Amino acid sequence: MKQSVKSVEEVKAILKEHKAEVIQKYRVREIGIFGSFVRGEQKRRSDIDILVEFDPRNIPGLIRLSEMERYLEKLLRKKVDVVIKSGIRPELKKGILKEVVYI
Repeated sequence: MKQSVKSVEEVKAILKEHKAEVIQKYRVREIGIFGSFVRGEQKRRSDIDILVEFDPRNIPGLIRLSEMERYLEKLLRKKVDVVIKSGIRPELKKGILKEVVYI
């Protein structure tokens, strides 16, 4: 069994490899990583924070978003938290957008 990802470089490499598929399957405009992995502060049990942007006319429902989360968790072999860019709480937005690493 493959081990879970341990660094932001590993996450970036896997997401780059599957980016076209993610864009096509889930209609994602942009995808990026933020949080503890980007800051190098991740622990063994840390999840991976993924920021996505959708076309405003094509934002998925909860079920589709959940499917995307499960798909990314399978790819990365780690718990994933998908955050929609347009849904970031105002008090968190500046910090997230400052540290996000887009793929």
